[in-house]
Amino acid sequence: MSSHEASLSANPATPSEHLPEGYAQKTLNDDVLKLISWPGWLWWTVFIIDLCILGVGFMAFRNQIVLGLGVAGYTRPVMWAAYITNFVFWVGIAHCGTLVSAVLYLFRSHFRRAVYRVAEAMTVFGVLTAGLFPLLHTGRPWFGYWLVAYPNQRNLWPNFRSPLEWDVFAVTTYLTISSVFFLVGLIPDAAAARDRAKHPLLKLLYQVVSFGWVGTNNNWKHYYGAYIFFAAMATPLVFSVHSVVSWDFAMAQTPGWHSTLFAPYFVAGAIFSGVALVINLLIPIRKTFKLEHIVTLDHMEKLSKLVLLTSCMVGYSYLTEFFMAWFGPSKLERDLFWYRFFGHYWWAAWIMFTCNVIIPISLWFKPVRRNMPVLFILCLFVNVGMWFERFVIIATSLARPINPYPTVYYRMSWTEAAITAGAFAWFFMYFLIFVRVLPAFSIAEIKETLAMPMRKKAVP
Repeated sequence: MSSHEASLSANPATPSEHLPEGYAQKTLNDDVLKLISWPGWLWWTVFIIDLCILGVGFMAFRNQIVLGLGVAGYTRPVMWAAYITNFVFWVGIAHCGTLVSAVLYLFRSHFRRAVYRVAEAMTVFGVLTAGLFPLLHTGRPWFGYWLVAYPNQRNLWPNFRSPLEWDVFAVTTYLTISSVFFLVGLIPDAAAARDRAKHPLLKLLYQVVSFGWVGTNNNWKHYYGAYIFFAAMATPLVFSVHSVVSWDFAMAQTPGWHSTLFAPYFVAGAIFSGVALVINLLIPIRKTFKLEHIVTLDHMEKLSKLVLLTSCMVGYSYLTEFFMAWFGPSKLERDLFWYRFFGHYWWAAWIMFTCNVIIPISLWFKPVRRNMPVLFILCLFVNVGMWFERFVIIATSLARPINPYPTVYYRMSWTEAAITAGAFAWFFMYFLIFVRVLPAFSIAEIKETLAMPMRKKAVP
């Protein structure tokens, strides 16, 4: 018995995670790889609409470059607004992939097999989107290389006490590790796509990504060794990267930010929004391509339970913030939290609380967790709420500083709104290309859920 077969026998899937009885390996290859060969008029329609929205975002960015940062809505003292809100949101979205793929892999949670590839891709594309906003916020993104820690022509090093510099290290580290982890997991499936590819460019792409994979016992041995190594390396990033992002705020003396709660609070919120977006991506894919037998209701229910768990953690964090502000010694904190929910930004705060705490309560009921249209809409509300959470944290705290004289009311400009919409289009552009070019589900790991007699069947 090969080491691969021994691994399959040692880690059987639960009965609910098995593919249908009589399901062969070739059928699985056909079902997963048909996403690549799909003619896709619907795909082209969605892709063109996405590019149009992205074009509007680029026009707004061009407008900001020509006219300067004055076209953005923020002003003193609200100097962090929509751009930093988007940065924190997309870094949070990116965390789910590492959790679903690396952490659950180390804990041998088998339901991840059918869903982790989408989560990993979302991680890479989320980080690529998040990295845009610190550059946009500087106003001169072509000087972004000044933030990189290397001896430069100015004979100066970056200021390592600056939160902007911390973000550079957090984003680049996370992008590097998550990209390598993503590519390592793709190797066996890229080889399967390579053997079926007809177009020479696609065949060349799969040859490069598969790294000469032929499926020998030695290949599987080194593959599993490398995969668990990168999983162990990526796991601390789930907690460290978003903790670093939270320190951008917690290290300041601004009321509403200076809290030791921010690191676990941000990590829980990141996983919360990330898992919700994974569900939003999986539901249309499984319906459009008729893959309900691969991504089953059991998989979706377990993901929704993870959304429920992290919703409870986020809700507990909200209540802890309110409790400490109300009963704590600082009148500034107490006034700020009252202002968040009953001041100028009451609408944003109540959207945040409703979408992140009240609406997910319905996930306690199994019929809701297994109803795909309801679950899809619920997860959309979650991501709306998480965007507004970052907005509330940033805008309300800056709009009501310690010195009450410069209090202002921030309004997002059309330039910021267009760039925000363009960022979503930027993310979905990458994701649509990924679904069309690379296997969106792990063929190698899903085969482990086949019944034992079917695993022995050769793939023609």
